[in-house]
Amino acid sequence: MKNLLCLFLFFQMGTVSCQEKKWLATKIDTLQFQADSFIGFDTFGAYYYIKNNVLIKKNKTKTWQYKNLSLNKISKVDLQNPLNLVVFYENFNTVVLLDNQLNEIQKINFSENTIPILATATGLAFGNRLWIYNSLAQQIGLYDYLKSEFKTITVPFIGNIKPYDTNYNYFQWIDENQNWSRCNIFGKVTVLGKVPEFDLIQAISDSEIVYKKGDTLYYYTLNGNKTTIIHFNEKTFESFYYKDQILSIFTFKGITNYKITIP
Repeated sequence: MKNLLCLFLFFQMGTVSCQEKKWLATKIDTLQFQADSFIGFDTFGAYYYIKNNVLIKKNKTKTWQYKNLSLNKISKVDLQNPLNLVVFYENFNTVVLLDNQLNEIQKINFSENTIPILATATGLAFGNRLWIYNSLAQQIGLYDYLKSEFKTITVPFIGNIKPYDTNYNYFQWIDENQNWSRCNIFGKVTVLGKVPEFDLIQAISDSEIVYKKGDTLYYYTLNGNKTTIIHFNEKTFESFYYKDQILSIFTFKGITNYKITIP
């Protein structure tokens, strides 16, 4: 009986340990600034945020700003290429391309396209093109911004795109049923899996995400459906950004950067 009791307690302790598995993030530094939302940082170490609908870029020595009063609210900013930023104004069906000093390179109003486009998602793709989710046709396409040509690459699909993200080769999104899908530049759509409920989410690989639920940050991998709590100092926070093993936690007073190594 004594041996059985010890064995039971051993498995109970093991269960608790698995449920409370945490990764401890190591604090690097804190940057103070007033912002409404934090976008992220680029490969050159510059930080991007929005204050009063002005896009602000800041490094250690200089600050740049871009504002367009006629287009109103900024919906999304793509930082993939710091020399060619994509600023999306969904309410005006417009994208603005900016250089590394936030000078306007090109403004694209999709309402003026020969093929009707109502863009509800967009980002930078490979080869002078933009990813576009055209909600009029419920299809994903590629827009060549040098030739002003749009090409649809998927069949129509049912379901609303909630959060989405893009890189040069893929457009990925999560629908209202928590299904995580992606589309390549040839139009092939793959369902990667189902993700947990979240308030904010960021994909960091083909099978891994970091997400916020309440005031807790989690790492989740589709491989084994494993969830791990990421522990850091802030008790409450607005958003986060992860890149190159650096985790930025945003509050309205600025960001705190942490080092975290994800296996």
